[in-house]
Amino acid sequence: MTLAGKVVQKGPVVSCKQRDYLLKAVIQEEDPKQSSASQHASINVIFFGTLAKDFSQSVSQEDIVLLAGFTISKSPTEQTDRLHPCHLEMSGPDACLCVCSSAVSSSSGSSAVSAEVLYLHRYTYVPLNELKPRRIVNVYGVVTFFKQPFPTKGTDYCSTLKITDQSNVKVGCTIFSERLEDHPKIFRIGDIIRLHRVKTQMFNGSMTLLTSLGWSTVTFDGMLDSPVEPRASSRTFHFDEADERVVEALRQWASSQSLLASEPTVPLSSVQPKMYFDLTCQLLAKACMDSRCMLLKVWDGTKCDHPLLNVAVAPDALEGEPTNSQDQENLTANILVYDNHVEVARTLKPGMFLRLYNLHAVPQRAPGQPHDVPCYLGFHLHGGTSYGRGLRCIPSDNPDLLTLKRVLESQAEKLASEKEVNDGTLLEVWYTPPEARDRVGSKDICTGRTCGHTLQQMSLAHVKRCTPPAFHHVCAQVKSYQPQKLYQCLKLFCPQCTTIKEVPDDESIAQVFQEALRGSCQPCSEHWAVTSSVDSIQLDRAITMHVSCDMVLENTQSQLLFLQGVTLDEICVISAAHKNVVPVRSEERRMRLLDLSAPFLFCGDKRYYGCKQCSRSSFVEPKVSGVEVWDDHNVAKALGVQLMQYVLLMKFELEDETGTVEAFLWEDAERFFLASSADISASQELQDKVQTIMDRLQPPGSSMAERPWLELCLIAYTVEENGRTQVCYQITNTETREDL
Repeated sequence: MTLAGKVVQKGPVVSCKQRDYLLKAVIQEEDPKQSSASQHASINVIFFGTLAKDFSQSVSQEDIVLLAGFTISKSPTEQTDRLHPCHLEMSGPDACLCVCSSAVSSSSGSSAVSAEVLYLHRYTYVPLNELKPRRIVNVYGVVTFFKQPFPTKGTDYCSTLKITDQSNVKVGCTIFSERLEDHPKIFRIGDIIRLHRVKTQMFNGSMTLLTSLGWSTVTFDGMLDSPVEPRASSRTFHFDEADERVVEALRQWASSQSLLASEPTVPLSSVQPKMYFDLTCQLLAKACMDSRCMLLKVWDGTKCDHPLLNVAVAPDALEGEPTNSQDQENLTANILVYDNHVEVARTLKPGMFLRLYNLHAVPQRAPGQPHDVPCYLGFHLHGGTSYGRGLRCIPSDNPDLLTLKRVLESQAEKLASEKEVNDGTLLEVWYTPPEARDRVGSKDICTGRTCGHTLQQMSLAHVKRCTPPAFHHVCAQVKSYQPQKLYQCLKLFCPQCTTIKEVPDDESIAQVFQEALRGSCQPCSEHWAVTSSVDSIQLDRAITMHVSCDMVLENTQSQLLFLQGVTLDEICVISAAHKNVVPVRSEERRMRLLDLSAPFLFCGDKRYYGCKQCSRSSFVEPKVSGVEVWDDHNVAKALGVQLMQYVLLMKFELEDETGTVEAFLWEDAERFFLASSADISASQELQDKVQTIMDRLQPPGSSMAERPWLELCLIAYTVEENGRTQVCYQITNTETREDL
């Protein structure tokens, strides 16, 4: 929608905190016949931001203007100025203004529009060397460093980058957004980025840019002569010939400064052991190794000079087509993606084109392998974001992929013309010793595998000789396990920072409650809560109860109840009748949670803990609207607490005729014992069940000959500790039989 009219009134530019700058003008319909016939021939127009400044400097009274991209709102001044009941707001990315200067004809006495037409650009771009702190600005720049978005401790993702322009000033940028797709689509150093409505501030003596309300970004390929195609998540962004000229000018300048590498990534054929590099490739298949590790099988059509590690996984665990042909030709790179990068890896689909940043080529040697035998080369995308480490999908129409596509097509044709190779020749197969097969049939098996892997069972000695990571099927006995006191195997685990800590005992928890009682005895006063009090058994103390105003009329079983001035024994009694009870204390009459070394939530017999490191430092009003079911996750979210999970952690020493292996039982412990860790923490019956299972697997005072055999699925993996690589094993995809 557009509107044309004459400027009959023009106000000054006014500074305001909410919208930076604004200017008010009155526009009258240009056609005098329509003006006389219409009751509301004039309308108020409000200009915001840089458009307000541009209007003030470039438009005069009596000028003819054409408005587009405005929004219509109800006018609050209709009764006083007798103008149109609505007014127009010129703000946002779609607002645009065209102005024609007026001139007076001396012969006719009537005004005529001159031929000079002025288009007001919606955005003014500030060179990086002219930035001043505490301003909202628009900038262009060439990317000199960037990190892929990573999750923060809150709900946002954060990405960081550095940019420069013809002034040779480098400025850091920090971008926050809840949606990954809103972050800049930067593929390599030298890309061009445009940022709108970002805030300038000084940090450690340097100018930085930070996203503010209404920010937006568009990026472009930095290569000379490549198409100027904007990459943006929004469909309504503005881009015209002036913007294209800015992009081309930055490309020319960046090329003269050698800011853009001629080869943004390294092909597999040039990779050397221990090297860190960027790789552009195509995803062939992927598989989930565990909750913090994904396997990506990729290729770029080139052959590595070093033998590549082949991570064997069960066919049913692999998403995508088998890579047997590429494996045989040493064309498949097996990449293990860890920790914070797993979330992105899960969204990838076979066939996508990827770029991995700061990938590590790790030489791996099987235990006992002679040093004169070449190491296999594995690839690890370690956790964290140091040195820009990360991965992202590259659109198939990106110009950088033209060479890669030609190489892949050539290799695909070559492989298709060759004879297919039997899958069995590509895998290292270890056969189960005959004596192992004999004793499996003669003994009771106390466990069963649930993985569905089509792997051949092997001895523990063979498992120790295999190169991790890999899954293995074994049959072994429990020689010993730790801890012997089973209540010690129950731990608290934070999925955010991966901290593991012991479950506090009642004595420690009671001390936290006593310390809260010694604090302020004044009841909390919160505007969002209804408060009542009852006398405690101890006459010198009252128990104060707080319930959110939005939950007063709900059933007490579904209310979120905040209790102040209680002991541990008292809250245990109260929580038996109320589903969700949160202990709190008073600090200057404001509500605060107790120290998170104590449970922040009591639900019947269950207690829930929060992570001190990852939880919000200050208590805020809980968000209770829109929640249908109050469980531990929703309560933690409402209170800003990072919920810690109950986990079972045990270490088994397994033994068969060929040797021993130490294996952890952790991530699949609930499947192994057929009960959740949270339920085990609150149920004496389940705790007795776990003890019964362990007594069956290792009867007290028994010899190895008297102990049952266990069919197990093991996963072998590596961990870095003090600069040394250690091979570890974990029991997975295994459960005890119901008849135990």
